[in-house]
Amino acid sequence: MPRAIILCILLWTVSGVVAQEGIPPKFEARIAEAVQELKAGNLDSAEKIFSDALRSGIKHPMIYHNLGIIAVMRGNHSEAVTRFRQSLALQPEDASSRLLLGSSLLALRKNAEAVKELKRAATRLPQEPQVHLELGRAYEASENWVAAVQEFQTLVQLAPQDPEYSYQLCNAWTKLSDWSFRRIFALNPNSERLAQGLGLEYAAQGKYDLALAAYREAARFDPKMPEIHLAMAMILLETKKLNEALSEVELELKLLPESKAALAAKQKIEAAKADSSP
Repeated sequence: MPRAIILCILLWTVSGVVAQEGIPPKFEARIAEAVQELKAGNLDSAEKIFSDALRSGIKHPMIYHNLGIIAVMRGNHSEAVTRFRQSLALQPEDASSRLLLGSSLLALRKNAEAVKELKRAATRLPQEPQVHLELGRAYEASENWVAAVQEFQTLVQLAPQDPEYSYQLCNAWTKLSDWSFRRIFALNPNSERLAQGLGLEYAAQGKYDLALAAYREAARFDPKMPEIHLAMAMILLETKKLNEALSEVELELKLLPESKAALAAKQKIEAAKADSSP
Protein backbone atom coordinates (compact mmCIF):
# COMPACT_ATOMS: atom_id res chain seq x y z
CA MET A 1 0.00 0.00 0.00
CA PRO A 2 1.47 3.42 -0.97
CA ARG A 3 2.93 5.39 1.93
CA ALA A 4 0.69 8.40 1.32
CA ILE A 5 -2.40 6.21 1.68
CA ILE A 6 -1.09 4.50 4.80
CA LEU A 7 -0.39 7.93 6.28
CA CYS A 8 -3.89 9.17 5.49
CA ILE A 9 -5.54 6.08 6.94
CA LEU A 10 -3.51 6.51 10.11
CA LEU A 11 -4.36 10.20 10.34
CA TRP A 12 -8.03 9.34 10.25
CA THR A 13 -7.89 6.34 12.58
CA VAL A 14 -5.35 7.56 15.14
CA SER A 15 -8.29 8.61 17.30
CA GLY A 16 -11.24 6.31 16.84
CA VAL A 17 -13.45 8.44 19.05
CA VAL A 18 -12.84 11.59 17.05
CA ALA A 19 -13.07 9.76 13.73
CA GLN A 20 -16.48 8.32 14.51
CA GLU A 21 -18.12 11.40 15.98
CA GLY A 22 -21.50 11.83 14.30
CA ILE A 23 -21.86 8.14 13.39
CA PRO A 24 -24.90 6.47 14.97
CA PRO A 25 -23.84 3.96 17.65
CA LYS A 26 -25.39 1.02 15.80
CA PHE A 27 -23.05 1.69 12.85
CA GLU A 28 -19.85 2.25 14.83
CA ALA A 29 -18.80 -1.40 14.89
CA ARG A 30 -19.48 -1.80 11.16
CA ILE A 31 -17.53 1.33 10.29
CA ALA A 32 -14.62 0.15 12.45
CA GLU A 33 -14.79 -3.19 10.63
CA ALA A 34 -14.70 -1.39 7.27
CA VAL A 35 -11.60 0.54 8.29
CA GLN A 36 -9.85 -2.70 9.24
CA GLU A 37 -10.87 -4.27 5.92
CA LEU A 38 -9.45 -1.25 4.11
CA LYS A 39 -6.16 -1.43 6.03
CA ALA A 40 -5.98 -5.13 5.13
CA GLY A 41 -6.49 -4.32 1.44
CA ASN A 42 -9.95 -5.88 1.20
CA LEU A 43 -11.38 -3.12 -0.95
CA ASP A 44 -14.66 -4.71 -2.01
CA SER A 45 -15.83 -5.54 1.51
CA ALA A 46 -14.72 -2.15 2.84
CA GLU A 47 -16.47 -0.31 0.01
CA LYS A 48 -19.69 -2.22 0.60
CA ILE A 49 -19.86 -1.22 4.27
CA PHE A 50 -19.05 2.43 3.57
CA SER A 51 -21.56 2.58 0.70
CA ASP A 52 -24.25 0.95 2.88
CA ALA A 53 -23.63 3.67 5.47
CA LEU A 54 -24.15 6.38 2.84
CA ARG A 55 -27.36 4.75 1.66
CA SER A 56 -28.50 4.75 5.27
CA GLY A 57 -28.16 8.52 5.33
CA ILE A 58 -24.86 8.79 7.21
CA LYS A 59 -22.94 11.71 5.72
CA HIS A 60 -19.60 11.63 7.47
CA PRO A 61 -16.19 12.89 6.23
CA MET A 62 -14.44 9.68 7.23
CA ILE A 63 -16.74 7.65 4.98
CA TYR A 64 -16.12 9.88 1.97
CA HIS A 65 -12.40 9.96 2.74
CA ASN A 66 -12.10 6.18 2.86
CA LEU A 67 -14.15 5.75 -0.30
CA GLY A 68 -11.66 8.16 -1.86
CA ILE A 69 -8.79 5.96 -0.69
CA ILE A 70 -10.46 2.92 -2.25
CA ALA A 71 -10.82 4.84 -5.54
CA VAL A 72 -7.12 5.81 -5.44
CA MET A 73 -6.07 2.22 -4.84
CA ARG A 74 -8.09 1.19 -7.87
CA GLY A 75 -6.52 3.93 -9.96
CA ASN A 76 -9.79 5.82 -10.35
CA HIS A 77 -8.55 9.31 -9.57
CA SER A 78 -11.60 11.11 -10.95
CA GLU A 79 -13.84 9.36 -8.44
CA ALA A 80 -11.21 9.90 -5.74
CA VAL A 81 -11.28 13.66 -6.35
CA THR A 82 -15.06 13.67 -5.94
CA ARG A 83 -14.89 11.70 -2.69
CA PHE A 84 -12.12 13.78 -1.13
CA ARG A 85 -13.96 16.97 -1.98
CA GLN A 86 -17.10 15.56 -0.34
CA SER A 87 -15.02 14.82 2.75
CA LEU A 88 -13.47 18.29 2.77
CA ALA A 89 -16.86 19.95 2.35
CA LEU A 90 -17.71 18.51 5.76
CA GLN A 91 -14.27 18.94 7.33
CA PRO A 92 -12.24 21.56 5.41
CA GLU A 93 -9.21 21.47 7.71
CA ASP A 94 -8.48 17.77 7.25
CA ALA A 95 -4.92 17.52 5.92
CA SER A 96 -5.12 13.85 4.95
CA SER A 97 -8.01 14.37 2.52
CA ARG A 98 -6.25 17.49 1.23
CA LEU A 99 -3.03 15.54 0.59
CA LEU A 100 -4.74 12.74 -1.31
CA LEU A 101 -6.92 15.19 -3.22
CA GLY A 102 -3.77 16.97 -4.39
CA SER A 103 -2.14 13.68 -5.35
CA SER A 104 -5.16 12.59 -7.38
CA LEU A 105 -5.35 15.97 -9.12
CA LEU A 106 -1.68 15.57 -9.99
CA ALA A 107 -2.38 12.10 -11.40
CA LEU A 108 -5.08 13.71 -13.56
CA ARG A 109 -2.53 16.35 -14.70
CA LYS A 110 -4.51 19.15 -13.11
CA ASN A 111 -1.26 20.61 -11.91
CA ALA A 112 -2.34 24.09 -10.79
CA GLU A 113 -5.18 22.63 -8.70
CA ALA A 114 -2.83 20.00 -7.28
CA VAL A 115 -0.32 22.65 -6.17
CA LYS A 116 -3.08 24.65 -4.49
CA GLU A 117 -4.37 21.66 -2.49
CA LEU A 118 -0.93 20.32 -1.58
CA LYS A 119 0.21 23.75 -0.35
CA ARG A 120 -2.79 23.77 1.97
CA ALA A 121 -1.90 20.26 3.15
CA ALA A 122 1.67 21.38 3.82
CA THR A 123 0.51 24.17 6.10
CA ARG A 124 -1.30 21.55 8.21
CA LEU A 125 1.46 18.91 8.07
CA PRO A 126 4.74 20.87 7.78
CA GLN A 127 6.85 18.04 9.23
CA GLU A 128 5.44 15.24 7.07
CA PRO A 129 7.87 14.29 4.26
CA GLN A 130 5.18 12.79 2.04
CA VAL A 131 3.44 16.16 1.73
CA HIS A 132 6.61 17.88 0.53
CA LEU A 133 7.37 15.01 -1.85
CA GLU A 134 3.96 15.33 -3.52
CA LEU A 135 4.17 19.13 -3.58
CA GLY A 136 7.64 18.98 -5.10
CA ARG A 137 6.35 16.65 -7.82
CA ALA A 138 3.43 19.00 -8.46
CA TYR A 139 5.81 21.93 -8.88
CA GLU A 140 7.92 19.85 -11.28
CA ALA A 141 4.83 18.99 -13.32
CA SER A 142 4.08 22.73 -13.44
CA GLU A 143 7.70 23.41 -14.51
CA ASN A 144 8.19 25.63 -11.48
CA TRP A 145 11.73 24.41 -10.92
CA VAL A 146 12.71 26.91 -8.22
CA ALA A 147 9.74 25.95 -6.03
CA ALA A 148 10.39 22.25 -6.72
CA VAL A 149 13.98 22.55 -5.50
CA GLN A 150 12.80 24.34 -2.36
CA GLU A 151 10.33 21.55 -1.55
CA PHE A 152 12.88 18.81 -2.10
CA GLN A 153 15.38 20.68 0.07
CA THR A 154 12.78 20.70 2.85
CA LEU A 155 12.20 17.01 2.21
CA VAL A 156 15.90 16.17 2.58
CA GLN A 157 16.11 18.22 5.76
CA LEU A 158 13.18 16.25 7.22
CA ALA A 159 14.55 12.85 6.18
CA PRO A 160 18.30 13.18 5.52
CA GLN A 161 18.88 9.42 5.63
CA ASP A 162 16.52 8.61 2.75
CA PRO A 163 18.52 8.31 -0.51
CA GLU A 164 15.39 8.61 -2.65
CA TYR A 165 14.73 12.11 -1.34
CA SER A 166 18.33 13.15 -2.03
CA TYR A 167 17.95 11.79 -5.56
CA GLN A 168 14.78 13.83 -6.06
CA LEU A 169 16.63 16.96 -4.94
CA CYS A 170 19.54 16.24 -7.29
CA ASN A 171 17.12 15.65 -10.16
CA ALA A 172 15.29 18.91 -9.43
CA TRP A 173 18.58 20.84 -9.33
CA THR A 174 19.51 19.38 -12.74
CA LYS A 175 16.20 20.49 -14.23
CA LEU A 176 16.54 23.93 -12.66
CA SER A 177 20.03 24.23 -14.11
CA ASP A 178 18.79 23.27 -17.57
CA TRP A 179 15.91 25.75 -17.31
CA SER A 180 18.27 28.49 -16.15
CA PHE A 181 20.62 28.05 -19.10
CA ARG A 182 17.75 27.97 -21.58
CA ARG A 183 16.50 31.21 -20.06
CA ILE A 184 19.97 32.79 -20.32
CA PHE A 185 20.13 31.75 -23.98
CA ALA A 186 16.70 33.28 -24.64
CA LEU A 187 17.78 36.55 -23.01
CA ASN A 188 21.30 36.70 -24.48
CA PRO A 189 22.72 33.88 -26.62
CA ASN A 190 26.17 35.53 -26.37
CA SER A 191 26.17 35.64 -22.57
CA GLU A 192 29.45 34.83 -20.86
CA ARG A 193 27.44 32.92 -18.26
CA LEU A 194 26.10 30.61 -20.94
CA ALA A 195 29.65 29.87 -22.09
CA GLN A 196 30.70 29.36 -18.47
CA GLY A 197 27.83 26.93 -17.94
CA LEU A 198 28.85 24.95 -21.01
CA GLY A 199 32.38 24.82 -19.66
CA LEU A 200 31.17 23.44 -16.34
CA GLU A 201 29.08 20.81 -18.14
CA TYR A 202 31.90 19.70 -20.41
CA ALA A 203 34.37 19.60 -17.51
CA ALA A 204 32.01 17.40 -15.49
CA GLN A 205 31.89 15.00 -18.47
CA GLY A 206 35.69 14.95 -18.76
CA LYS A 207 35.58 16.69 -22.16
CA TYR A 208 38.44 19.00 -21.32
CA ASP A 209 39.15 20.40 -24.78
CA LEU A 210 35.54 21.48 -25.18
CA ALA A 211 35.48 22.83 -21.63
CA LEU A 212 38.57 24.95 -22.25
CA ALA A 213 37.09 26.28 -25.48
CA ALA A 214 33.89 27.26 -23.67
CA TYR A 215 35.77 28.92 -20.82
CA ARG A 216 37.96 30.85 -23.26
CA GLU A 217 34.83 32.04 -25.00
CA ALA A 218 33.48 33.24 -21.66
CA ALA A 219 36.78 35.01 -20.94
CA ARG A 220 36.60 36.65 -24.35
CA PHE A 221 33.16 38.04 -23.51
CA ASP A 222 34.31 39.22 -20.06
CA PRO A 223 38.02 38.85 -19.20
CA LYS A 224 37.42 40.14 -15.69
CA MET A 225 34.74 37.64 -14.71
CA PRO A 226 35.87 35.68 -11.61
CA GLU A 227 36.16 31.88 -11.60
CA ILE A 228 36.78 31.48 -15.34
CA HIS A 229 40.59 31.56 -15.15
CA LEU A 230 40.56 29.35 -12.06
CA ALA A 231 38.39 26.81 -13.85
CA MET A 232 40.80 26.77 -16.80
CA ALA A 233 43.77 26.46 -14.46
CA MET A 234 42.29 23.36 -12.83
CA ILE A 235 41.67 21.70 -16.21
CA LEU A 236 45.18 22.55 -17.38
CA LEU A 237 46.56 21.13 -14.14
CA GLU A 238 44.55 17.94 -14.70
CA THR A 239 45.92 17.64 -18.24
CA LYS A 240 49.51 18.35 -17.08
CA LYS A 241 49.82 21.66 -18.95
CA LEU A 242 51.40 23.24 -15.94
CA ASN A 243 52.86 26.45 -17.38
CA GLU A 244 49.51 27.38 -18.91
CA ALA A 245 47.79 26.41 -15.65
CA LEU A 246 50.05 28.72 -13.68
CA SER A 247 49.37 31.60 -16.08
CA GLU A 248 45.63 31.17 -15.70
CA VAL A 249 45.67 30.95 -11.93
CA GLU A 250 47.80 34.10 -11.75
CA LEU A 251 45.20 35.89 -13.87
CA GLU A 252 42.57 34.73 -11.40
CA LEU A 253 44.61 36.07 -8.48
CA LYS A 254 44.91 39.46 -10.18
CA LEU A 255 41.11 39.59 -10.16
CA LEU A 256 40.68 38.09 -6.68
CA PRO A 257 43.94 38.41 -4.70
CA GLU A 258 42.36 36.95 -1.55
CA SER A 259 40.78 33.93 -3.24
CA LYS A 260 41.59 30.89 -1.08
CA ALA A 261 40.62 28.57 -3.92
CA ALA A 262 42.99 30.29 -6.35
CA LEU A 263 45.83 30.38 -3.80
CA ALA A 264 45.36 26.66 -3.11
CA ALA A 265 45.29 25.92 -6.85
CA LYS A 266 48.52 27.88 -7.34
CA GLN A 267 50.21 25.82 -4.60
CA LYS A 268 49.08 22.58 -6.28
CA ILE A 269 50.35 23.74 -9.67
CA GLU A 270 53.71 24.84 -8.28
CA ALA A 271 54.05 21.53 -6.42
CA ALA A 272 53.25 19.63 -9.62
CA LYS A 273 55.86 21.69 -11.51
CA ALA A 274 58.43 20.91 -8.82
CA ASP A 275 57.65 17.20 -8.97
CA SER A 276 57.97 17.18 -12.75
CA SER A 277 61.35 18.88 -12.78
CA PRO A 278 64.34 16.65 -13.61
